[in-house]
Amino acid sequence: MLSVCTVVLVVAAAALSSADSDTHRHDSNLEIYKRLFETKRKDQLNALKNLVELNDINQQYKIIDIMLKGLFKVLEDSKAVLIAANMQADDPFPMDDKIKEAYSHVVENTAFFGDVALRFPRIVHHYYDRNPDWGGLLRWGLRFCNLTGVFTGGAHQHVLSLMSQELGIIEKSPDFTNPYRTERDDVSSTVALNLYNHSILSQ
Repeated sequence: MLSVCTVVLVVAAAALSSADSDTHRHDSNLEIYKRLFETKRKDQLNALKNLVELNDINQQYKIIDIMLKGLFKVLEDSKAVLIAANMQADDPFPMDDKIKEAYSHVVENTAFFGDVALRFPRIVHHYYDRNPDWGGLLRWGLRFCNLTGVFTGGAHQHVLSLMSQELGIIEKSPDFTNPYRTERDDVSSTVALNLYNHSILSQ
């Protein structure tokens, strides 16, 4: 009887050890991805810097229009892949290439949208507020991102929070300010929007 109990304990210990090993491996993969994510974020911000420095607000409207349509299409497609795979945001980091790609697209595009929304609030509001489907996708993306552990406790989490307040997804805190928004931006964007709308009507 004692030998049987010993065998059971050994098997149980081996199973627990294997489970711990799997968890550790997946956590390690998440940590590796988080480092890659930091590199990706630097690339995104560098690309956005070029758009900020573009001295043509009319062109900024056109570029952001195209950018947002593409971004939300990717977000929609990636959401479908993750749901089909029954992938939850707080699951271990995915190993399947297709699921991993969809996971990355959701995390990276949601973060990038936050950057764009904060730096071009007037332009983003112009398009985002007119596309109710985008609101549902973004809310889903935010929930997903907040559960992944990728954003926990870092500057990127702050970006998501500021963006959510800027777009009215969550209530603005009493001390909320968009650090990138200026009165000059609003005036310039209003003028550009009028010119942009006029150019469309003239076509």
